[in-house]
Amino acid sequence: MAGKVAIITAASRGIGAACAMELAKRDYRVVLMSTTESVLDLAKELDGIGLVGNVTNADDMLKLVNLAYTSCGRVDALVNNTGHPPKGDLLVISDDEWHDALDLLLMNVIRITRYIVPIMKENGGGAIVNISAFGAQEPNLSFPTSSVIRSGLSAFTRLFAKRYGQDNIRMNSVLPGFVDSYDVSEEIRQSIPVGREATVEEIAGTVSFLLSDESSYITGQNLRVDGGMVNI
Repeated sequence: MAGKVAIITAASRGIGAACAMELAKRDYRVVLMSTTESVLDLAKELDGIGLVGNVTNADDMLKLVNLAYTSCGRVDALVNNTGHPPKGDLLVISDDEWHDALDLLLMNVIRITRYIVPIMKENGGGAIVNISAFGAQEPNLSFPTSSVIRSGLSAFTRLFAKRYGQDNIRMNSVLPGFVDSYDVSEEIRQSIPVGREATVEEIAGTVSFLLSDESSYITGQNLRVDGGMVNI
């Protein structure tokens, strides 16, 4: 695995940072982007490359892909991670907020895959994992924009897998439930069959498996990592 290169977005903390650390341990050269300058410190710590940018900005995404390619000569893996979209009462959320959520959760993936697929084809293949959420399969009124738009991301994941499987480029989405990077109430914790929230390291472990050769026959899947919370 030595010499493989992975791009991770929203990588300064939480799931993104955990993925960066896990992939660095697995000998990937990591190329990290986040809106905060702390991502530069993490990249330096992991002997990687950092960029301050926003996943909703197409120019920043192109700059990220170009940085990885010009610095490392290849890109083998991509982790599409983001922040959280607007919340609110279903019909009170504004048009602008819905459009912001679309840019943050779906268009970011579409845009960066346009840039990265030609590079992965040149490499002979690659693997992409999108960090989604359980609401993609079990819509929750507490997270309306997330539930609606991440369900679209699930559909895109399936379509991408059908279109680019012939090029040995895989895409899967990971759908976490509640994670320890955010405050989780005891009431929510008791609603989870395993009785606790996930650690960010557990999510990162799932991501690293889906990027690895061990999962080479897995593509187009939307995998819940929710402690059994969603009953589908």
